[in-house]
Amino acid sequence: MGYHAQLKNAVCVRRSNPQPMTPDLNTTRIYVDADACPVKDEIYRVAARHALPVSVVAGNFIRVPQHPLIERVAAGSGMDAADDWIAERAGKGDIVITSDIPLASRCVKSGAEVIAPNGKPFTEQSIGMTLAVRNLMTDLRSSGEVTGGPRSFAARDRSAFLSTLDQAIRRIQRQRASVSAPKQS
Repeated sequence: MGYHAQLKNAVCVRRSNPQPMTPDLNTTRIYVDADACPVKDEIYRVAARHALPVSVVAGNFIRVPQHPLIERVAAGSGMDAADDWIAERAGKGDIVITSDIPLASRCVKSGAEVIAPNGKPFTEQSIGMTLAVRNLMTDLRSSGEVTGGPRSFAARDRSAFLSTLDQAIRRIQRQRASVSAPKQS
């Protein structure tokens, strides 16, 4: 079944007003740093399966499927407008999809689960080294060194992403269930 069919069959509550979605503290939200994100269709499918809201954030207009669970956000044309919009809202229990390492660092610090489009999770343990390597490579490139770029996005990356996203959703659901479960004396 394609993602459009899954979106149509997803159980959701339609918003009665056209105002932007407000965060529900009991619902995991998926934030997508949408500029050049190669896994948007996969995110829509997984979100529909779990009935999770998605905020697709870009600097300017970006096309997204028409569905009450999917919110398109044009954050503005400022240098880091989309990153700032996501970082100001993402928190514990949310998932952020980005390949932007500084944004990933900000979101990890706020407690969000952060996943790169290739399926690599950014964690509190890994983000410091990842950020340091990114800064080193930026310095090398600015001094004239040819460092190459990231490897091409492959089918195995898409598969790894889907697996990591599903694991993150299930982990958050388990954590929420254990917090809300009554304690036995």
